[in-house]
Amino acid sequence: MRKTLVAVAIGAAVSLSACSDNEQQATANQQTEQQAAEATQQPAEQQNPFFTASTLQYEAPDFNKIKFEHFAPAFERGMAEHMAEIEAIANNSEQPTFENTIVAMEKSGAILNRVSSVFYNLSSSHSNDDIRALQAELAPKMAAHSDNISLNANLFARVKSLYEQRDELNLDAESLRLLEETYKDFVRSGAQLNEQEKAQIREVNEQLSSLTNEFRDGLMSLTQETVVFVEDKAELAGLSDSQIQSLANAAKSRDKDGQYAIVLTNTTRQSILADLENRELRQRIWEASANRGTGNTETDQNPLVQQLVKLRAEKASLLGYDSWGDYVLESNMAGNPEAAKKMLRDLVPAVVSNVEREAAAIQEAIEADGKDFELKPWDWFYYAEKVRAEKYALDSDEVKKYFEFNRVLEDGVFYAMGELFGITFKERSDIPVYQEDVKVYEVFDVDGSSLGLFYADYFARDSKRGGAWMSSFRSQSGLMNQKPVILNNMNITRAPEGEPTFLSFDEVSTMFHEMGHALHGMFSDVKYPSLAGTAVSRDYVEFPSTFQEDWMLNEKVINNFAKHYETGEQIPQELLDKVLAARNFNQGFDTLEYVAAALLDLEYHTIEPGTEIADVQAFEQEALERNGVAVEAVPPRYRSTYFAHVFAGGYSAGYYAYMWSEVLAADAFKHMNNNGGLTLENGQAFRKEILSQGNSKDPMQQYIDWRGQEPTVEALLERRGLTDPSID
Repeated sequence: MRKTLVAVAIGAAVSLSACSDNEQQATANQQTEQQAAEATQQPAEQQNPFFTASTLQYEAPDFNKIKFEHFAPAFERGMAEHMAEIEAIANNSEQPTFENTIVAMEKSGAILNRVSSVFYNLSSSHSNDDIRALQAELAPKMAAHSDNISLNANLFARVKSLYEQRDELNLDAESLRLLEETYKDFVRSGAQLNEQEKAQIREVNEQLSSLTNEFRDGLMSLTQETVVFVEDKAELAGLSDSQIQSLANAAKSRDKDGQYAIVLTNTTRQSILADLENRELRQRIWEASANRGTGNTETDQNPLVQQLVKLRAEKASLLGYDSWGDYVLESNMAGNPEAAKKMLRDLVPAVVSNVEREAAAIQEAIEADGKDFELKPWDWFYYAEKVRAEKYALDSDEVKKYFEFNRVLEDGVFYAMGELFGITFKERSDIPVYQEDVKVYEVFDVDGSSLGLFYADYFARDSKRGGAWMSSFRSQSGLMNQKPVILNNMNITRAPEGEPTFLSFDEVSTMFHEMGHALHGMFSDVKYPSLAGTAVSRDYVEFPSTFQEDWMLNEKVINNFAKHYETGEQIPQELLDKVLAARNFNQGFDTLEYVAAALLDLEYHTIEPGTEIADVQAFEQEALERNGVAVEAVPPRYRSTYFAHVFAGGYSAGYYAYMWSEVLAADAFKHMNNNGGLTLENGQAFRKEILSQGNSKDPMQQYIDWRGQEPTVEALLERRGLTDPSID
């Protein structure tokens, strides 16, 4: 059961009647045979580029040949052929062996893997109405396909037989890990349930798939519905001419020529609030952001939140767990939701104390500005910048002039990865892309050999979902002789034509973060595709990426890329010192908005089965109050109706993972700096024990093998500036 396939089908299923699992399987078999026969009537290579492997390097997708009309037939044929392969494995008359069962599953589903990797990447990176419609149609079909594998009694019997005799099979460590993980996946999917329970799981999966897809579509709709239009240019006081021109261009593209369009990012906070002087406009932007999806526009996400939470609890109960959180975290490092909650709650007192000090300083800035209003969330960033400027004499606009996009990427991110790992990036203009802003780089190892391909898709557009993420068109595998083809996405606002694009401090940090994910996939060196790269637990996957963030502030790295966009002069040491001194500014706010969102996620996913959430906004407020994080001026980073991580993505009951991983990352970064810092020797050791391992070894064991011990939290508190300054 290839996890690369199952991952894209999570939470989906075809509507099936409550007949027995054997009857359902027989029906599926008949459909499979018919589909396979129909799919092979025409020569594949003449019709569809997904039917055969791409001829491009490392089988990168050939976007010169791929058209929308190719997707549906490729999914149909891919599912049919994959199911035929699975049936052949399940009904093999020979005794089960690791090769004829587990390895055979790893090798199955070639067409479905090819089309899935391209389609689901485009659905996030460059979508349109046709793609969204097909995605909605595919969701239940893909889940049914997944269920027909994971609930196949004959297939599970073979896997179980091997699992029970695993100690006598003389498997190497990675093969044993794959067998154990495969068995666990089957059990967690419901393979041990009775026929009636399996039918219920199928029904729940169908609903979860459709609702998750609907929530995702709703986010795309909200991107259009919640644009804030400004008619009077005077209201934009505080913005640069370049920023204003970008807003004018955005309005023009929406047939609002002469106006200015402020497009919201998918977080409660909006970076533009730091610059706008007009308080009424700041309030309008913040309220549009914070209240989106609550019924204030056409798209109301509240019913989807209610249904998803209820169905997840129901599925967990069917599988024998007390809550969805217990089900999800069983396979994570945390182990259970109480451990995750404790980690977050332990931070709350120190974090809230920091927030109170920050809020007091901001209130003083408001009064010093001659205003008599009380601090509100839409005021925080505008006046926080004033406090920052006064405290550190730091002009953020001046700093941005040293963070020009191309220099950050090439002389910052690429340079740091070269210093640490010895790798180089060479642009490949001969490999076709799916959108003109995307660039492709071939990555070369320290010995000059080719590692794989890296797609850089950094700029915002209407066809892209919000946020930043890493994914792949092709994962590494020794078994399949596959090199990785990796993709990074961000939503940086591109400057008007002919002008340089400047980045915020956070955007620079995010570029390093996503490159960390990319290298986790690029450096993968395992045999089996199901264990490759980032196929690790949610609370471990963010560790390698968060670890890379701090290299942007390494003196050698920042001096290499932080150069004035016009003169090329290195950032002055005085200004750099201010940047470094200010790095922990506003950390109370940053940490609280994250912790609040993470606790909200866990509160949703630890409700008892059968619980009805009558009012989403009321549940949200009560959850925040219950955990001591209901601070009006610091709302959660994501409110329920646009919490993409947990209701449209794979982080349900797992958003805490960023903080859990940061404990590892901070400890690792401090340890490396204490032992030589940014050196090739250090990078190669980290690569060998962490980045190359994928899920071939227990995550904590990976860390111990590299670090020599488990991590401690002290480095995290230092990283976020949350230690008590009165304590030495």
